[in-house]
Amino acid sequence: MFGLDDWIAQFSDGTTLALVVVVAIVLGLRHATDPDHLAAVTTLIASGRDRAARSAARLGLAWGLGHATSLFMFGLPIVVFKAYLPKPVQAAAETSVGVMIALLALWLLVRWRRGLFHVHVHTGETGLHAHGHVHDGDGHPHRTTPARSPLQAFTIGLVHGMGGSAGVGVLLLASIHDHVVAAAALVVFAVCTALSMAALSTGLGFTLGRGRVRAVFPALAPVLGLLSLSFGVWYALGALNLAPYYL
Repeated sequence: MFGLDDWIAQFSDGTTLALVVVVAIVLGLRHATDPDHLAAVTTLIASGRDRAARSAARLGLAWGLGHATSLFMFGLPIVVFKAYLPKPVQAAAETSVGVMIALLALWLLVRWRRGLFHVHVHTGETGLHAHGHVHDGDGHPHRTTPARSPLQAFTIGLVHGMGGSAGVGVLLLASIHDHVVAAAALVVFAVCTALSMAALSTGLGFTLGRGRVRAVFPALAPVLGLLSLSFGVWYALGALNLAPYYL
C-alpha cells in the first residue's frame, strides 16, 4: 500500500536470515492494516452480538488463522517455485474478497434494520446494554441471536487469504533466492498477519464495547455498513478491471 511494502523489503538482502525474518515480521504487521482487511474485520466484529474485547480477539484470531492458512497454501508455490496463479484465477480470488466484504456489510445492515443493536438500560443495571432482542409483550424478554462463530470467521479468513496470496508481500518474498529461507519468511509473514489481526480485532472489540461508543453504535452501524459495502463493491470491480485501484 502506497509503496510501503517495497520500502520495507529494501532492507532485506534476500540472503541473511535475520534480515529476512525481520522484514517478514514488519511486512506481516503492515499487511494486517490493509484497507480490505480492516473493512472485513470491522464488519465481522460489529455484526456479532457480543462485541467484548475477548470475543473480538477470538474472532480476529480465527479470521487471521484462516487467512494465514490459505496465504501459505497459495503463496508457497509462488515463493518456492515461482509458480504464479493464472491472472484469471488471481482476479477471481480478489473479486471474491470484495464480494465477501460486501456481504459482511449487507449482513450488518440487515441486523441493524431488524433492530438488533437496540440500546437500553435494564432494571437494576447501571450502564447501557446493547444487543439484539425480540419483544413478545411479556415484560422485557430477550431472544438473542448468536454471535458469529470462530469457524465462520476462519472460513471468511480462508477466502480473504486467497486474494492475499497474490499480494505485494508474497511477491516480494518470492524474490528471495534460497527456497528454505523464502518458505520460512512466508510462514513468519502469515503468522504475523494473523497475530496482528487478532490484536487489531481486540482493540476494535474493546472500543465498540465502551459505554459511549456502545450507546451511539446503533446510529453508527448503518454508516459503517454503507461504507464497507461501497468499499467491497469498489474492490470487486477493481479486481475485474471495471474500476481504478488507488492503493
